[in-house]
Amino acid sequence: MLELRILASDDWPLWRELRLAALAEAPSAFGSTLAEWTGAGDREERWRGRLEIPGARDVVVVLDGHPVGMASGVPAEEGAGVELISIWVSPAARGQGVGDLLIRAVEGWAVERQAKTLRLSVMPDNRQAIALYERHGFADCDESGDLLPDGVRRERVMTKSLQSP
Repeated sequence: MLELRILASDDWPLWRELRLAALAEAPSAFGSTLAEWTGAGDREERWRGRLEIPGARDVVVVLDGHPVGMASGVPAEEGAGVELISIWVSPAARGQGVGDLLIRAVEGWAVERQAKTLRLSVMPDNRQAIALYERHGFADCDESGDLLPDGVRRERVMTKSLQSP
């Protein structure tokens, strides 16, 4: 059974567990690196701070008692939107609806906030993630994503309108 949990800063050990697993399992899928969040970067106050971003919503999915996925919604810099970030599903739980539940949770929260758009950035070669986002109504936008470490390619930026037609 899938269970969605909304996190608070006291849940930092759970967030840490999932985030480190995500960075280790899919290092090319994120802008952050495992090295940045381990060693000197692995501090309780830093993990708590990540869960205390003003106006953000952090969620995890638990499957049969084990945390298997995570995502965050953060207010977009442009004001009327929300950005979906840090989404990851454990390989053992893929194909079981975890990604769908995470996206719906962040989207529902964004609608409650009266956001007009939901935005995300994805690595251009992450076909599984792109397919998941397209199933949920995301489409490419004309915005250029961040430059990737190769200095040539950019992240793919996708958006979804949250306004009623």
